Amino acid sequence: MRNVIATTVLTLGLTLTLLTCPARPGWAQSTGKDVGQKAAETGEAIRDYSVEKKDEAVAHAKRLAADLNARIKELETQAAKETGEAKTKAQAQLKELRAKRAEASRKLADLSRASKASWDRAKEGFANAYRDLAAAYDRAAAELKK
Repeated sequence: MRNVIATTVLTLGLTLTLLTCPARPGWAQSTGKDVGQKAAETGEAIRDYSVEKKDEAVAHAKRLAADLNARIKELETQAAKETGEAKTKAQAQLKELRAKRAEASRKLADLSRASKASWDRAKEGFANAYRDLAAAYDRAAAELKK
């Protein structure tokens, strides 16, 4: 089970890396569906953690969030270089992305504070918020690549 989870995390990390890697322009054309699918798989991996593995699940979730936060900062840097309509569109995408990131952070905090009774609800909440964040990231990255 842990190998499946580790593989899923690595797959998502590699997918996001490949999507944002300027040295691989052909790979940067992955669709939102690709990233969305990988995020859904990662969300499923979080859902597989039992309450007994709470610390491991929270650490896993924090790594996912930190990786995506770094990528968001890269997008913000790219967006700052845009001008005109492209800048306006990029800023709108980043605004949505920041809102999704804030929600995922709240759900991560809920996950870390979850009791045995609230564990399943907290896992579900984080998994859904992370999936939404990854999809918003993909939309923002696609907008900046135009």
